[in-house]
Amino acid sequence: MTKAGGIKALRLAMEAAAERGDFETAADLRDRISLLRNAPAGTQAADFDPAGLVRQTPGAMGLGTNRQRVSTPPGWSPPKKPDPMTTGRSRRGGSRKGDT
Repeated sequence: MTKAGGIKALRLAMEAAAERGDFETAADLRDRISLLRNAPAGTQAADFDPAGLVRQTPGAMGLGTNRQRVSTPPGWSPPKKPDPMTTGRSRRGGSRKGDT
């Protein structure tokens, strides 16, 4: 079965499911049709298995959402914060302007 024939068969099955009132099956067939339309040209409809392809959920879209979160190693603690009472000192080790 060619790609065009597979799309036609899926479309007929989708329309029949919609007429029966089985809208979940019709939506699944609609998704398979859209995936098959975007498949490479030499793909046969019988060889195409969209079982592993899942649409992204709206809350999980964006750059880097497919990456796992980094966890800290056991026993790690963040470093101490610097002392905030260092405003009167120069970073170069000398005194500020105007100090004699």
